[in-house]
Amino acid sequence: MVFTKRLREGIRRGRIRCSVRVWTRPHVKVGGRYPMDDGHVVVDSIEPIDIADITYDLSRESGFDSVDDLLATAKHGRGENVYLIRFHYLPPGAWDGPRWTRARAGEAGKVR
Repeated sequence: MVFTKRLREGIRRGRIRCSVRVWTRPHVKVGGRYPMDDGHVVVDSIEPIDIADITYDLSRESGFDSVDDLLATAKHGRGENVYLIRFHYLPPGAWDGPRWTRARAGEAGKVR
C-alpha cells in the first residue's frame, strides 16, 4: 500500500489506522505486510463498503480534512469498488505475529 507523504507521520504515530481505497479489486490481503518508509504497514481487515458509507468521521479517521479531500486521493484510476482497510504500523525492527498468537500469549500469565 502506498500512502501520500502527508499521511505517513500520522500512520507512524498510530493516529491513522485505516484507509479508504477505490480499486477494481483488492490490491492487498489481510495479514499482508507492506513497506512504508523504514517500517511496515500490516493489513488487519478489508471490508467492501459503499461510497455513501464514507462519512466526515471516517475521512478524519483516515487522516483527511473532509470526504471530498479523501475522495480526491482515493479515486484515481478506473476502479469503482470501495474498500475500507484497517491496518497497524510496525516500526523498523519490530516483530509482529498472527493475532491469535498475540492473544494467546496474553493468556499465559492467567490462573484458571
